[in-house]
Amino acid sequence: MKYAKQIFIIFLVTMLGELLNFLLPLPVPAGVYGLFILLAALCSGLVKLPDVEDFGGFLLEAMPMMFIPAAVGLLEQFSEIRAIFMPLVLIVVVSTVVVMAATGKAAELVIRAKRERETK
Repeated sequence: MKYAKQIFIIFLVTMLGELLNFLLPLPVPAGVYGLFILLAALCSGLVKLPDVEDFGGFLLEAMPMMFIPAAVGLLEQFSEIRAIFMPLVLIVVVSTVVVMAATGKAAELVIRAKRERETK
């Protein structure tokens, strides 16, 4: 019964995200709306972490399998991708470095703000 409750909560949040995606004219995927709804529910205490933790862990463990169809699709289209392969690799490398740097700086700012708050 515990898993049924967890599945229900996660699917409910997913459906709310789909509803927001349908109602709001913003270019935001439904999954992102769902993630923000779940984050708000967890932060507010409306949903407790143990209420979604086990099934969420299962979904995280199953996530790599979700990339297999996309990878097969890329392999099937490799002859077309070959023409733009080097620019594509450059874009991936540069964007990865930029995201890592931005994430590091954001983490530093959060840690610094937390330390300053604790010293006051």
